[in-house]
Amino acid sequence: MKPFSHINLSPAMGENLKRIGYELMTPIQEGTIPPILKGKDVLAQAKTGSGKTAAFGIGLLERMNPDRYRVQALILCPTRELAEQVSGEIRRLAAYRHNIKVLTLTGGMPLRKQEHSLSHQAHIVVGTPGRIHKLLTRGTLVLDEVGTLVLDEADRMLDMGFIDIIREIIAYAPEKRQTLCFSATFPEDIKELSREIMDSPREITVDSQHAPGVIRQAFFQIDSRDRGRAVVNLIREYRPESTVVFCNTKDACRRVQEELVTYGLHALALHGDMEQKERNETLILFSNGSSPILVATDVAARGLDIGDLAAVINYNLPFETETYVHRIGRTGRAGKTGLAFSLVKPDEQFRLDKINELTGESFSAGPLDCTVPEDFTGLSPAMVTLSVNGGRKNKISAGDILGALTRKGGLTADDVGKIDRLEFITFVAVRSETADRALKILSRDRIKGKQLRARRHD
Repeated sequence: MKPFSHINLSPAMGENLKRIGYELMTPIQEGTIPPILKGKDVLAQAKTGSGKTAAFGIGLLERMNPDRYRVQALILCPTRELAEQVSGEIRRLAAYRHNIKVLTLTGGMPLRKQEHSLSHQAHIVVGTPGRIHKLLTRGTLVLDEVGTLVLDEADRMLDMGFIDIIREIIAYAPEKRQTLCFSATFPEDIKELSREIMDSPREITVDSQHAPGVIRQAFFQIDSRDRGRAVVNLIREYRPESTVVFCNTKDACRRVQEELVTYGLHALALHGDMEQKERNETLILFSNGSSPILVATDVAARGLDIGDLAAVINYNLPFETETYVHRIGRTGRAGKTGLAFSLVKPDEQFRLDKINELTGESFSAGPLDCTVPEDFTGLSPAMVTLSVNGGRKNKISAGDILGALTRKGGLTADDVGKIDRLEFITFVAVRSETADRALKILSRDRIKGKQLRARRHD
C-alpha cells in the first residue's frame, strides 16, 4: 500500500489526513482517488469497510470551491445510519477547510427543519433517496451547481427499490457533472444504470471477499430454547470487545437483548420499531465502546459500519443465503481478524448446506455447552457515554469537550474516547472508572461560555 503523499493532494489535506491517522491508502483509495481528482467518472467495486468513503470524500473536497455557498456535491446512501456515518467522515476529512458545510437529509427527521437548514445553503448534501426526492419536488433543494454526484452502496439502493427515484433525482442535476458509483457487487441493473448516467467511467475493482483465515467461522447445533445461553457462553469464552448478534425478527431482538441483560451482559437492541433519536443513541453507544453487544435485525443494521467489530453471532440463520455473507463481512476488516459464530437448529441443516454451497466451504454444526456457570457475573463495558445539550448548531466542537475534560478537569487524552456531535447534542465516551469525575466536570464547567447540562447514558 502506498502513502497518501504519493498522490497530488493539497498540503492542508495531507496534514489533516496525518492528524486523523490516515497514512497508507487502501486498495480502493489507491485506485479511485487519482481519477476522481482528474474529474473522471468512476464505477468502483469494493466491500463495506474498504475505505471508500474517504476515497470519494477526499476527491470531492479537493475539487470543491468553499467560497461558493451552493450545493456542489450530492451523496446518496441507502439508509439513514449510513448517511450519518458518511457525513461524519466527510466532516473529519473537511476539517482543514473550516467553512465547508455538510448537511445530512434523511427520512425520520422533521422536514421543515431540514428545509430551514437548506435556506442557509450547504456545500455537500448527504441523504437518502426518498427524502432527497421530496425536497427536490418541493423546490427547497436545488442541484443546479452540483459538480459531483455519488451513489454509495448502489447495489443496496437498487435492492431496496430506489432505482426509479434515483433516476428522477439525477434528472435534477446538471448533465455535465462527475458521477461516482460505489457498489459491493455489479449486478446487471447497476451496469445498466451506469451506462445511462455515467460518461466513460473508469472501472476499478478490488477484492470484494475476505482473504482465507481472516474470519474464523463456526457453526453449533442448538435447540431453540438454548440459543440465548449459547450466545452468553460464546461471549463469556471469547470475550470479544464488540459483537453484533443477528436475529431475523424484531421480537427475537427484544427477547435476546433482555435475556443477555439478565446474565449481566450490557446489550442494546436495534430494530425497526425504534424512533430515530433512540436508534442514533444506540449506534453511538455501541460504536464508542459503551456497550459491547448489539442485537439487531438485518434491516436495522443496514448501513452499520463499525470498523473494529470483533465478532458476529447469528442467533438465527438468515432466510437468504447471501445475507450470511453480508453479516459476517462486517467483522475482520482493516487488517484485523474476526469471529463469526452461527447457531443452527436441528431442522436448519438445509440452510447450512446452502451456505456451504455459496461459499465453497464444508462446515458442519458441532456441539456447544449451553450451561452458564453459576459464578458468571457478566462483563462490564470499558467505556461510559456522557452527553451535553450542545452540538454543531451551538458551535460546540470536539476540541471544546476534550479541552474541558483534560485541560480543566485533569483527565488524560487516553481517558476520553469517541466524540459524536449531532446538531444540538454531543456524546462523549470516557473510561468507566473516570465517568463520575467527567460528569461532574461537564456539569460544573462552562464550555464556550455556556453552562451546559450533562447526563450519563447507561
